[in-house]
Amino acid sequence: MSEIARLSSKDIRAWLERETGPLLVPILSKAQKLFDEMRKTLDSLSDSSKMLLDNSQKEIEKRNARTYQRARALNKLARLFVDRMRQIEVPDEVNYDEFQGFVQETQKAFLVTDVDVRNWFPRVSPFFILDRRKFLAVFERAKLLLKELDNFLTKDYVKAKTLERTFQLVDKLQNLEQQLQTLGNQKARAETEKAHVESEIAQTRQTMAELKGKGGLDQLSQMDTEIRALSNEVRQSLQHLQKPFIKLQSLALHGEGSGLTPEELSKLNQYIEDPFKALANEEASYPLLRQILEKMTRALYEGKLKLKPEKIRKAEQVTENILIKNSVAALHERSMKATTLHRQLSTSAEVTETGRSLLKLGEQLDGLERKRRTIEGEQIALERVCKETAEKIQNHKAEIEKNVFDFTNKRIQLQ
Repeated sequence: MSEIARLSSKDIRAWLERETGPLLVPILSKAQKLFDEMRKTLDSLSDSSKMLLDNSQKEIEKRNARTYQRARALNKLARLFVDRMRQIEVPDEVNYDEFQGFVQETQKAFLVTDVDVRNWFPRVSPFFILDRRKFLAVFERAKLLLKELDNFLTKDYVKAKTLERTFQLVDKLQNLEQQLQTLGNQKARAETEKAHVESEIAQTRQTMAELKGKGGLDQLSQMDTEIRALSNEVRQSLQHLQKPFIKLQSLALHGEGSGLTPEELSKLNQYIEDPFKALANEEASYPLLRQILEKMTRALYEGKLKLKPEKIRKAEQVTENILIKNSVAALHERSMKATTLHRQLSTSAEVTETGRSLLKLGEQLDGLERKRRTIEGEQIALERVCKETAEKIQNHKAEIEKNVFDFTNKRIQLQ
């Protein structure tokens, strides 16, 4: 097995030029020479087409009855030739794909022109014979040169096709490696930025935790917890009154003799919606609750509240406990104190200032979190592009190594 030459992507072009120069340089030189000759020939063909156009136009202007129709036919044909030649462009850069495309497009144009010449030149005869001969002489030279280009393409230039493609791959490989390096730098910057943002997030959270642990705010948090517990306790104590209260509310709203005053009805609505708030805001001995219970009892006795016997029994038991045994007196007092203390704490200067600081820090934290998510999204996208670019690099290297072996019978390994 032949020795494997290990080359970097920076060295491969120079190595390829040394190894293949003796073959590729003459081919490219010949291709350039043929291109230059074809460019001159096409210019001559274009000039000949313009000559036909100008001379036929002059004859048309003479209004000679013998030549007028033939002059118009030649003028129209010459205009087609001029436009067609103008559309044929010789590539500035010599490579196989450009060469092949140029030959194919020119063959199509010449084929159509050949058909036009065979169909229309006889109709112009016997006039413009010298002009037609000049054009045909140039056109035949152009066709011969195009045939030479085609033969060179299929017999000689095709040998360099793979090598030329390999040089193009080398350029693409170097560009891809540069892109991968740039992407790596972007990934590193994103990682640094993410670490900085995460540090700011941790610091902001620590500051917020310290603020929440301050005396006033900590007490307020404890009061929130106590109020939630009291709220559950009040709801539990009054749960068997909910259904009768709703029936009494309906009775009052439909004007069917509930006996409730507007103030009592408003308080009844509170007891249905938020029992804790309703009880906590009652005056000493909760007079409104007592009045509501008394009127509810009377409505039950009169049969105005349609309830199941079991629900009536439980409601009467709770009512008796409240009105006679003062079962919610202690709960009422605790609720009042908790509500009062919570109000005092929440309106204190210390808590207000701390709350503003926490709100501002919370907004900063939200912004930092959004920034971190944005960076993470960029990192995912960069990682995907890096992976795709690395795969392209490996594919290009493999194709270059194969092409080199096929062309030179030498094994290389790109590192």
